[in-house]
Amino acid sequence: METRLDLVFAALSDPTRRAILTMLLEDDMAVTDVAEPFEMSLAAISKHLTILSRAGLIAQEKRGRVKWCKLDPGALREASVWMQGFGQFEPVNLDAFERFLEEELRDDSL
Repeated sequence: METRLDLVFAALSDPTRRAILTMLLEDDMAVTDVAEPFEMSLAAISKHLTILSRAGLIAQEKRGRVKWCKLDPGALREASVWMQGFGQFEPVNLDAFERFLEEELRDDSL
């Protein structure tokens, strides 16, 4: 699981790759259409797509002579479940915790 999460978060760390994922939310796209809004070479976009594909966030398939990209709808599920685990804990109020400790230590010294 750790390796998969590492790949997902590494893929999401780049703003270009996040923009590509946002574009693919709308519909499947040809690689050339994915590359169009970016000021970089098709080879650079292909590298970004390879990273997204290795992370399992997108799938690529060839239809005729055109390579298409498609978002994997369940790809972020594992990362989402991992992140939700942090929402189960109440934030610690350090001031209240410090007052509690002072009271406990004071009571113990009596």
